[in-house]
Amino acid sequence: MKKVAVIMGSDSDLPVLEGCFKTLKNLNIPYEAHVYSAHRTPFEAAQFAKSARENGFGVIIAAAGKAAHLAGALAAQSILPVIGIPVKASALDGLDALLSTVQMPGGIPVATVAINGSENAALLAAQMIALSDDELAQKLLDMRENMHQSVLKKDAALNV
Repeated sequence: MKKVAVIMGSDSDLPVLEGCFKTLKNLNIPYEAHVYSAHRTPFEAAQFAKSARENGFGVIIAAAGKAAHLAGALAAQSILPVIGIPVKASALDGLDALLSTVQMPGGIPVATVAINGSENAALLAAQMIALSDDELAQKLLDMRENMHQSVLKKDAALNV
């Protein structure tokens, strides 16, 4: 199974990524987490992205706040899918990070989840990996069915 890289622009983003880590662990997806800044460590971030595919990664998740150029900087250096997590880290409640992450130029795509949406980033990465992993695909199908049943139980409880 391919690994997932989880890159954060600062260790202050770590609390936002707890849902991501938990989801990846629950699905038994191997991952590595690193702190690389698009602005403070651009060489290291670029080197990581350039070698990620050869090092067994299948997807890169990038979390950053404020100017949030990390996902785009990594995507510019790799053909792996990159999922950006805009982090709420400023007076603009994460809108600045959302726009910085989602507004990529043609030719360098970045998939973007909701502000602080790290669990969905992990699930999207899992879906990408599941394209070539039937066991993981079944886990995701089971997870969806469990969510479905949970909502139906809540609905039934309201109508008792």
